[in-house]
Amino acid sequence: MNAKSMGITIAQLRKKCGMTQSQLAKKLSVSDKAVSRWENGLGFPEVTQIPELASVFGVSIDYLMTGERRGITIAGNILADIVKSIDRYPEIGMLTSVRDISRAVGGCAPNTAINLAKIDRSIPLSVLGKIGDDENGRYVLSQFNHYNINCAGVSISEDKPTSFSDVMSLPSGERTFFHARGANAIFSPADIDLSSINSVLLHIGYILLLDRFDEADEEYGTVMARFLHDVQEQGIKTSVDVVSECTGDYKAKILPALKYCNYIILNEIESSMLTDLPPYDADGRLNMKNIRKTMEFMASCGVQDKIIVHCKDAGFCYDVATGTFTAVPSLNIPSHEIKGSVGAGDAFCAGCLYGIYHHLEDRQILEFASAAAACNLFADNSVDGMRSKDEIANMADSYGRKQLGGIE
Repeated sequence: MNAKSMGITIAQLRKKCGMTQSQLAKKLSVSDKAVSRWENGLGFPEVTQIPELASVFGVSIDYLMTGERRGITIAGNILADIVKSIDRYPEIGMLTSVRDISRAVGGCAPNTAINLAKIDRSIPLSVLGKIGDDENGRYVLSQFNHYNINCAGVSISEDKPTSFSDVMSLPSGERTFFHARGANAIFSPADIDLSSINSVLLHIGYILLLDRFDEADEEYGTVMARFLHDVQEQGIKTSVDVVSECTGDYKAKILPALKYCNYIILNEIESSMLTDLPPYDADGRLNMKNIRKTMEFMASCGVQDKIIVHCKDAGFCYDVATGTFTAVPSLNIPSHEIKGSVGAGDAFCAGCLYGIYHHLEDRQILEFASAAAACNLFADNSVDGMRSKDEIANMADSYGRKQLGGIE
């Protein structure tokens, strides 16, 4: 970067923070003339002043030096999964023994961010969310730090615990979840400093499981819709994910947000709730005509770039600009290699975000995402099965793809 470009960036950031040149100079213990000289492209700050400048503005050193956004921010649900292995579910009033207990991260922010970190360590990643001041919260933060994920945007509640799920796991792989909403229930836009986000893309999930974001907003329809609007106003593209919630009001909570989404990634059941068009025929076969109609409806509601729908057997992408519909079957993973499917949707989502970030074509995005989701099947938690981008790219050669009604 030359002095002129860096000066423009410093001036823009200073004004964005509502500071005068004198106020910035005071924070840095330099003269007004020094700040003026930088902003006019007549010289650079000292090397030792650059980290302090970045800290004052709440941006990365990379952004300060280049003036360019980089990376992906993942926001939303953060929780710990406490997995308890049992032999059988007891009848009411009876006892069963817990054979083993393990802990893993759960929720959109940890699952998607850690999967992305394992896919491609070169992507700058940050997370936004809320945890409690407790052991589970410290565990989640340790996992973010382990994968070099910036968690400075994770706020801590003084009175709510970190959200968690007690997961009762049978030898067959079937699971039952007992979920405590905890700090996720009070996570809101007020916890987020948008000016500090240097990413090109912000992905947030899950709609229907973030109470404050799901609240009504008189002007925008929902708080989530207002939040996404505000993110886009910062020049950041937006992406959302949804949770499968049996009692959720899908239309009221999701439709207002679509106008402010560049991308939406959700499963076939969640998407069908918006149009009441069943994704399956009576014989259980995928109804791709209905899936496409549902995606076209979401486009008409304002999604700006791509709509991606996934299910067990395939992934679908609708490009809004061209009206192109692309379908790709899932990998054909033998049943004896499958250890679990918890977090498969987040793994698919991480694969999509990787493809979007690297400007892959729609078919390539779906091929990569389906392979990333397949990785998830090789472990009994949401992140341990993920592999590197090169391993993922070669998985189709090893397993092939399913044959599915007209998709090849």
